[in-house]
Amino acid sequence: MICEEKSKFYGCYLLYSLNPKYKGRTYIGFTVDPNRRIKQHNGGVEKGGANKTSKKGPWEMILTVHGFPNEISALRFEWAWQHPLVSRRLKRIVARKKSSEKSVEFCFRVLTEMLRVGPWNRLPLTIRWLKEEYKMDFDPLKQPPIHMPIVYGPIPSWKKPKTSEKGNTSEDELIPVCKICQNLIIIQDHTLRCLQADCEMTAHIFCLAKTFLSTTKQDADYCIPLEGDCPTCGQNLLWGELIRHQHQLQDLKQTKNPIQ
Repeated sequence: MICEEKSKFYGCYLLYSLNPKYKGRTYIGFTVDPNRRIKQHNGGVEKGGANKTSKKGPWEMILTVHGFPNEISALRFEWAWQHPLVSRRLKRIVARKKSSEKSVEFCFRVLTEMLRVGPWNRLPLTIRWLKEEYKMDFDPLKQPPIHMPIVYGPIPSWKKPKTSEKGNTSEDELIPVCKICQNLIIIQDHTLRCLQADCEMTAHIFCLAKTFLSTTKQDADYCIPLEGDCPTCGQNLLWGELIRHQHQLQDLKQTKNPIQ
């Protein structure tokens, strides 16, 4: 599975065709579920794919930009990425595709410019190469903002809450002690948990932020980390994904226990 989180994932993606007849052709889209979406594209219109990708596959999803606050924000990004020469934010800074330029190279060049202009340069976005063999390097003079990490590999699954024998989420079964300061965790909403399914690391938000900032080379002016290694399993974790996971757990709790 590329992504198990459906309600909080908003991303735009880049497809690359492997069909000998259309090899190198690209497609830009929006999704809340990358794993399902690539299956739809490769299944054709009958399976929910787009007309522009139907019968031109197989397609590979090689790049995603995710972390948009809502669907509208992601859809606006998708449209501008698809129409850079028309977008009022991009048409003055993006040159037309060169005859010698591959479609995927042009798409990446457009993305490079998009990430550096408002309103997108202020969003907590993550640039993820799903297929590392297709990755391209950003121009040293046109790097994404420092708060936007560039990562590789599939989008990690969210860690599911433990359940009791009755099938209800049991907070008592989760680790009640902060892994870092070793103090009891009194307020569950003020904690973060590792996203790896087989890791039970739980820590206070402040403790984990302080640890990440002290163990990674990040700008001293930033009080919020970008990423860090889990103190239990050592897995690299993105701060934005940890926060979104915690919000998702809070929403789940409110759904199961609505205010009377």
